[in-house]
Formats: sequence, C-alpha cells, structure tokens
Amino acid sequence: MIKEIIESNDLVFPNSKQIEILKENFPACFKQDGTFDIERFKSYLNNKLLVNNEGYELKFLGKNYARLLASLDTTTVVVPNEIHNNKIENKNSDNVYISGDNLDGIKHLLKSYSQKIKFIYIDPPYNTGSDGFVYKDKFSFSVEELTQKLSIEEEQANRILDLTKRGSASHSAWLMFMYPRLLLARDLLTEDGVIFISIDENECHNLKLLCDDVFGEENFISELTWEKKKKGSYLAHDITNIKESIIVYSRDKSLFNGLIGEVNEDVETYPCVNANNPRDVRYIPAGIMSKYKEKNFIMKKGEVISDTTMNLVLKSDLVIKDGQLAEDLQIEGNWRYGQEKMFEYATRKELYITQDLYLRRIVREPRYKGLKDLLLRLGDKKESGYSYSFDENNLQSGGWGSNEDADEEQRLLFGEQGLMTYPKPVLLLMKLISSVKDDSMYICDFFSGSGTTAEAVMRLNANGKRHHFIVIQLPENLDELSDNLTGDNKKQVGKLIHYLDEQNRSHTLDQLGLERLTRVAKNIRIGQTVDNFDWGFQHYTLKEPEQGTIDKLEKFDNQEMFLVNDILEDFGTQTVLTTWLLHDGYGFNASVEAINFNGYTGYYIDKHLYLINKDISQEAITAILDKYEKDENFNAENIVLFGYSFLWTKIDELKLNLARLKATEKNLHINFDVRY
Repeated sequence: MIKEIIESNDLVFPNSKQIEILKENFPACFKQDGTFDIERFKSYLNNKLLVNNEGYELKFLGKNYARLLASLDTTTVVVPNEIHNNKIENKNSDNVYISGDNLDGIKHLLKSYSQKIKFIYIDPPYNTGSDGFVYKDKFSFSVEELTQKLSIEEEQANRILDLTKRGSASHSAWLMFMYPRLLLARDLLTEDGVIFISIDENECHNLKLLCDDVFGEENFISELTWEKKKKGSYLAHDITNIKESIIVYSRDKSLFNGLIGEVNEDVETYPCVNANNPRDVRYIPAGIMSKYKEKNFIMKKGEVISDTTMNLVLKSDLVIKDGQLAEDLQIEGNWRYGQEKMFEYATRKELYITQDLYLRRIVREPRYKGLKDLLLRLGDKKESGYSYSFDENNLQSGGWGSNEDADEEQRLLFGEQGLMTYPKPVLLLMKLISSVKDDSMYICDFFSGSGTTAEAVMRLNANGKRHHFIVIQLPENLDELSDNLTGDNKKQVGKLIHYLDEQNRSHTLDQLGLERLTRVAKNIRIGQTVDNFDWGFQHYTLKEPEQGTIDKLEKFDNQEMFLVNDILEDFGTQTVLTTWLLHDGYGFNASVEAINFNGYTGYYIDKHLYLINKDISQEAITAILDKYEKDENFNAENIVLFGYSFLWTKIDELKLNLARLKATEKNLHINFDVRY
C-alpha cells in the first residue's frame, strides 16, 4: 500500500484534486490529450459572469507548495498502543488520541471520517516570535521536481526549498504551514460543521484571509473575542493585551444552526405588530381569548386602535362576547407575522386580544439567542476561579474562564503549575462545544497541546452528552526544543521535562496530554452516575518507515523475492490492519473478527477479509474456501492481501481456488486487492 502511495505521489500536482472534480463534473471541457479547455469551460458559466485573470485573493510564498502538500498521500502507518488500548476502560472507547504530525493524521482521518466531524477546535502556534514556531518540512523535493510540479521558475523553487530546509517563522512560512491543514480540515467537517481557531493579533488578519480562501468568505460566522486574563504585564511599556480572537467558520453557513448563547424556556408573550413592518390585512378567526376589561364589547368597522407608534384599522366589526372574539375579524396593521402563522397561533390558542385591544401571542417553545461576540473572563457575579459547571441555557452567565483559571486546573490535576504556557481553560471549550447545541457529535482538535479539548469532551459526557473526541498532537522532542530556547521559555520546558520524568514518561509533548486524560478519566469516574459513560480513549502513533525500508519497497518485485524487513516485520500485524481499516472507511475501534483458517489467522469485517500474515498453507486456503461455502453469514466480497507476505504463485493459487465459487449458489464475485 505504501509502495502504491509513493508511486502515486510522484504524479500528484497541487491542483490534482481540483482537476478530478472538474473531470467529474465537466468532462466535455477536457481535450483528447487530457488538457483543460478553459474557453469551453467559460461557456458553461453564466453569460453575465465576468471571468478575469485578476481578482482579490491571498498570495504568499509557497501557496502552491502548500496545496501540493495537501494533495500528497501520507506514507505513515498507524501504530496502535496495544497495551493501552486493550485495558478494560479503553477497549471499546470511541475516543482517540493520535501522536503524530497532524498533516499526516488528518490525511488518515479523511479515509474514514470525511464529512463526519461536526466540531473542530484548534489552538495553533501564533507565530509571535517567542512561541517556538519554526516551519520545518519533512518532505524532500529537488529544484527540478518543484519547478515541474508547481510550474515555477528555479529561483522561486530555491526560495521555497530554502524556507523549508532552514526553518522560518515568517508570515509566509506560517501560512504555508497552516494552509494544507485547513484545506484538509474542511473536508473533515459535516455540511453543517463548524471550526473554531484561536489566534492573537500577530496572524489574526492573515488567518481571516486564509480561511476566506479555504472555507469561502460567505461561510464566515464570527470573530469572537475572549478576555484571557485579568491584566497585562506589569512591566510592559506598550499597550498590554488581555484578549485573544477565536475565528469561526462553517463548511456551509446556510446549513449551520448557529452559535446559541442563551435559551429561554419561560412562557412569554410577544406583540403581533411591529411599527417598522409593512402594513397589510390579517384575518383573525373567532374563538380567541380577550383580556379587554369589558366581557361583551363591539367596535365598528373603520374605527382605529392607536397609540403613539402604530395603529390598527378595523376592516370588519370587532365583536367580543363572554370574553372571546365572537366573529371572524379583518384588521389592518404593521404585522410581525404572516397570515398562515396568525391562523396557526389562533388554532393553538396562543393568540389573544390584550387589555388595550391589540393582539399578542403566547410563546411556550424555547427561544434561542445567538452567542455574544465578547467572551468575558468573569460572569454575572464578577467572581474569578476555575469551574466545570455552567448554565447550558445561558452561556454568558458565569464567564468563560481565563489563563489563570487554566493554571489552577493544571495545579489541581498535575500537582504543578506552569507546565504549559498560556493554556486554555476547560470551561472555555465546554461552552464553545455547548454553543453548537448538539448532544452527540465528533469533536476534533489537531493541535491538542495538553489535551484541553479532550478533557472538555469528557466532562460534558459526564453530564450526559454523547460526544466523541479525536485529537492529534505532535510528539515534539522537548530536549531538542529546550536546546533552542533561552530564559523563561527554557525554564518552562525544563519544568515540563522534569514532570514527565517523575511520571516515567518520555520527553515528548504528547505525553503530557496522555497523562492528563488518564488522570481526568480517573477523577471523573469516581462517583460517576451516567450510564454507559465512555471514560477511556484509544491511543495510536503515526510512524514513518525507515528510509531503508522505503527504498526496498520501491524496488520490490513480488515475482522474485520476499521483502526483508518490511512494514510487517517493523511494525506488526495490528499496525497494517489498523492502517487498512482506516483506509477502507471503518475508522478506529472497528469490530474485527479474527478467524482461524486451519492455523492461519485472517481478519474479517463487513465485506472485507484481510490476509496479512506470511506462510499461508494449502490447508488454510481450503479452510477459507470452506468458510465461503458453509457459513451463510460470511460474505467477504473483497480479499485484501499484504503483498509482501505472498509469493505470486500463492496469490494465483488463492484466486483459482476461489474462482469456482462463482458457479455455486452464492454466486460470489470476489475482488482481490493486493497492497504493497
């Protein structure tokens, strides 16, 4: 499979994905030689649409290079943490923690979770100059390859390669880093999905333009302002910053239900008229209640019911008997509701005549108000301090937490403060998630950091929600990071390293997140009363095969030899199986049945039978055949073989033996998929 990926990546260009979309939807616009006919394409467009070569867009060094990175498939494999994942609390969990580069991680996720993630939150590096962000690239391209793939001059190719090789914290480097990740993240979102991105003023303007490019300007939801701390630095000579922005976009704003900040469930009454609305006549059916002081009353056609701002003109007699409207009424006014709605409210006994002869409706259903764009640190009581409890019907009440609150959370959870710089409070994430008003959704964070988003999901689920988190964190080497830092930043990383030593964990950033979620799950479990609460998580690591293995994969000929030190030997059967299950759309924690075929283990799920291990015997092939013939519940339409485990003679033998099943009562049509 990796061999095929390497070969296909050689043929990938930055616009490969877009070209495939055009081929699918506009096949007539491609010439016989495969080139795109732009003039013919223009003819498909509305004749009123002006197609120009110039337009408003975001440009930066390496933009097409970033698109290329998004288009390349990942050659990493997904290695399950089998000891952790088989623990009782984790075995059946739908929560996932991935240690690895998030660009690779998102590419794996897209195989199984495309358009399935409802909520994404990320807190990427801010590129402040002091946050340690330096763009580093694991990809290796020659100048010649880039000039060909990107259709650029050698000079520009050299500039891009120089930026990627030496590392840079420039605006272009940051944008080149973020662009492919956001491009792919968009494909993860459901049609009504939403992404929240924390950022400060250093890259906020660039991020907004970048998101306009990726998600479309029309899908911008809001720029929320979060009050992150009580006051700025005491020693600062300039204006101090106590806020951050959270940029919000939806995949399709027309389908997005909005960010709900307040839900009013109390019974209220609303006026049926609004002085700013156009005038029209409404027909009011007899039978609605009257609260007018006289139980029996008549007002003649043509009379006016008026106050200082608006008036109603009777188009028929107003007749009240025994406290009810006795006859159908026609009345002109500035109506808030259409005729159909007025009939509906009257039928449901929600419409009544007021004491001053106006019309009002009784409102019983919940009313939803949008989230305010200012997320204040403190709530109504003006009290500081961390909290995990809040009023779901009024998110603005109780405040949104602060950096100081997050520090206190760390102290209580880890017994230490300052393990992470400027951490986000759990309350902030709990409220952002709650603003979407969905009780069960996939939630993703591919800049997981210390694991705040994952903890927020756990705590919401402890209160009855049914969310699932998928988070990704780069296992950044903290020893190397420390070597490149000075001052307070170096001290902070040193403190984190010391803490990980105390927990017998390796010096990588993802280990803090793993430690955090383990502790949170243990704490939440105590006294837990929610049925079927998922308090565990699965852990996977993304690993790149050694260069020597990749070189052998590229040269491998299955008709001549077995591969020495292949992926199976390097990583094991479960890694190959996990990677394939993701690729085939089954996701993590798929329910796979291990079947013993006369001493040979195969793996069956749905319509796939995976044959990975080496040394398949004739007896095993016979057992597979018997399984097809005798087990009516077994109907694997796809047999997937790990090509390095099978000589071509064995593959042909298996195909020939299974071919005769087409003539049986099952009339099977089996697809063979040999992956390298």
